[in-house]
Amino acid sequence: MNMDYEHSLIIKAVWCYYIENMTQQAIADHLGISRMRVIKLLEKGREKKLIQFKIRTDAYQQTEITMQLKERYALQEIILVPSISNNINETVAHAAAMYLSDHLTDGDFVNVGFGDTMSRTLRNLELPEEARVSFVSLTGGVKHYNVPSNSEAPHAVLYIVPTPFIASTPQMACAMKEEPSVKDVLKLSSLAGYTIVGIGGVTEKATVVKEGNMTANDLLRLQAESAVGDVLGYFVDKDGNVLNGTINDRLVSTPPHVLASFPNVIAVAGGIEKAEAIAGVLKTGCINILITDEETAKAILEI
Repeated sequence: MNMDYEHSLIIKAVWCYYIENMTQQAIADHLGISRMRVIKLLEKGREKKLIQFKIRTDAYQQTEITMQLKERYALQEIILVPSISNNINETVAHAAAMYLSDHLTDGDFVNVGFGDTMSRTLRNLELPEEARVSFVSLTGGVKHYNVPSNSEAPHAVLYIVPTPFIASTPQMACAMKEEPSVKDVLKLSSLAGYTIVGIGGVTEKATVVKEGNMTANDLLRLQAESAVGDVLGYFVDKDGNVLNGTINDRLVSTPPHVLASFPNVIAVAGGIEKAEAIAGVLKTGCINILITDEETAKAILEI
């Protein structure tokens, strides 16, 4: 049997059983295999030590899909999770939280973007009680950010850019960025060993639209300019070109070229409807680690 296929089945079975809490029979039905085969796959997952009260995130990286994506977009790592959940945002966020838990150590700084997936990632993040980890916001907009609760991470600290996410005018945005309190937080971003961001589409479902940061006219203009998605509020076209104007010049945010200067920039996004947005943002070159689901990864490769 092809070892990549066997490994993929093991990971799917382990994820369904331990993360999605599916029964062995439900997993068998989903994967189109026998219940006895599922039991053997779970045993192999334990033998390979993929389960350590959680699934090791490096286990997701050994597939042909990941190799193709790595080569196409010059990515450092890819984490693919099974596309089995009704809530892909929660699934990829859970994987992102596990990835960070695997890599963060005491004293680390983490840059954090905004949005639903980022909020879910931080809520799922488990840190050792004694760990002193500092989170740095990459945009304005205080309400977008939270950290794990004190009971889960009593020493976690969040540094927030104290401005709106989108200013009323480009001049106002420039003035805000010159404020010492804003500069001080943005300077901290250079200390981060890991940066985690979401990717948004150009639809009414995007966080920047749902939370009133953009008007319907803004959205129409972006669609007319061939925008496919955004990272930290900066909209790009299918070739990864940042679109000037519209809202980009009113943002209090970290632009893609600055994002590209950070080590270990992780994009967390899933759902086939986001495939074009993810592909466009990957072409900016500001992302080097991608966490998404299998079906979305396949859709990206077809673009």
